[in-house]
Amino acid sequence: MSSPRGFRDRADDSLFTLIGEVPELVRNLVIAEVNSAKAWVRRTAKDAGVGAGWIVGALFVLFWTVPALGTFVIAGLSSWWPVWLSALVVFLFMLVLTAVLALLGVMRFRKVAKDENPAQSIARDVKEVRDELEL
Repeated sequence: MSSPRGFRDRADDSLFTLIGEVPELVRNLVIAEVNSAKAWVRRTAKDAGVGAGWIVGALFVLFWTVPALGTFVIAGLSSWWPVWLSALVVFLFMLVLTAVLALLGVMRFRKVAKDENPAQSIARDVKEVRDELEL
């Protein structure tokens, strides 16, 4: 007798029959989990690709916005100073800003380089356990 969903009633099956079917059930479960993981990776990769495309588009627009802003600032400062001095002030400001941002980036990369990655941590733990077992 089968249920409406196609599953059969196992109430009359012996214990050995049920135990004998465990490997097949585990295999089916593992296959289903692997297929589920593959589908998740495909979905996530697609979403990440589309998101990366939007970010590239935003960076393209930003690339052309920065010179427009610089021109606007130079034009505004030229109301008080000569145009050449306004352009020089904006250039020097951008140069200092670039140096500060680069310094912050270098400091962050140094912090990342100091951190221990998981593989190094596992290797250190294994070495400590081996040293303890040798004593």
